[in-house]
Amino acid sequence: MKLLVVSPGTGARWVREGLVAFRRAPMAFFSLFMIFMAGMALLASLPLVGVPLAVALGPASTLAIMVASETVWRQQRGGALPLARPGQSAPPLSARVFMAAWGAVREKARPLAVMGALYAVAVLLIGQLASLLIGDPMADAINTDGTFKAEVVRSGAFQGAMILRMLIYVPVALAFWHAPALLHWHGVPPVKALFFSFVTCIRNIGAMGVFILCWTGVALAASLALALVGSLLASVAGPMGAGVMVGGTFLLSAMFFASAWFSFRDCFQAD
Repeated sequence: MKLLVVSPGTGARWVREGLVAFRRAPMAFFSLFMIFMAGMALLASLPLVGVPLAVALGPASTLAIMVASETVWRQQRGGALPLARPGQSAPPLSARVFMAAWGAVREKARPLAVMGALYAVAVLLIGQLASLLIGDPMADAINTDGTFKAEVVRSGAFQGAMILRMLIYVPVALAFWHAPALLHWHGVPPVKALFFSFVTCIRNIGAMGVFILCWTGVALAASLALALVGSLLASVAGPMGAGVMVGGTFLLSAMFFASAWFSFRDCFQAD
């Protein structure tokens, strides 16, 4: 396995290819994302161990969507996909993508469980470190009924604290960005996969930066559109407007993760 360095502009291509892949099998990507989100929500409701178990599903969900992206990409290039049984018609692309993703998760269940445990520990430790350094900005931002305090959320102090927490989390994100893919496609053990992922992301920090900037632009544009549609629906159908915002956010998140495999494809090469 070789670690490759790509030009910064490659990050924009990853975004474009991820959006194209999602457009070809939207139901498969969205269903995979929502199944893992539902699983995380159910696990998080368990007492004591619920939150760590929910966080531990992160690498498995990332791998599932990465495999979905690779499957769509291979189909675009005329590559082999799971075939139907003799005498049966081939299943739709979304079904084949879905089956390939779940097959990969089942195949790597044990190392994914180890990687998930490492991820849960890392996220919880980083969360504790961030709280010690800058406090918990969410503590004063939520009302007793669960709604956000608009004046707090809009304040510079709150937004600055949230940005700092995100920056503290960046090393963990870089270590786990390529790790599930390295585990699946190259058979790299979990700890080594974290190391190689972090090193490769740092070496390709230009492309990763462009990737994040492009996705930030896409997210802002989509948020404005969703806010407009949600406001129009809220004036007509009430709660439906909020549902559009939530559903749109989930859809955008699934699109984002659909781009992840393309960054892995260009940053690693088999010997």
